[in-house]
Amino acid sequence: LKAGQVVAVRFAASSMSEAEMRTQPKPNGSKRRFPQARHGGGTCEFSLPYDEGKTFHLIGRYTRSCPDAYYEWPVKIPSNVPSCTKKTRCLFVWSWTASILPQYYHNCADVSIEGVKNGKLPSKSIKIVDFAGHQQGITAPGDDADDLGKGPSRDEINANLHDKWD
Repeated sequence: LKAGQVVAVRFAASSMSEAEMRTQPKPNGSKRRFPQARHGGGTCEFSLPYDEGKTFHLIGRYTRSCPDAYYEWPVKIPSNVPSCTKKTRCLFVWSWTASILPQYYHNCADVSIEGVKNGKLPSKSIKIVDFAGHQQGITAPGDDADDLGKGPSRDEINANLHDKWD
């Protein structure tokens, strides 16, 4: 990954076919093509730890309708982040707080980032819930849709593409 690069995040549902996994499926009008367990949407946060996942520097957030396999969720690697090339040290992290019940999911990918000299990481962090030492029983505002949400709002896409989290 490179500083300033936009990552087109996509989610998958276990009911998707192999062909749907390779392409971005579109809903058929207001109807779904496959079921997905969105739990009424919620909040997705994206972050960059540079310390093997000890601290999480927020780089993107989508609320209410995330996740949903019918949409892309663009997240920009901030333009001014430093380089990070040591294996297992640099991560791209996705976190989700569900809407209809207290569930928190967290996953990551080991990445290498080509950044800028004297770069800095965003100062804001993600919200971690339902783990020991953190708030318990937390839900996030959702869209009340189980199988098909509205996707990312234009305002949130714009915020996530313009280094809002610095």
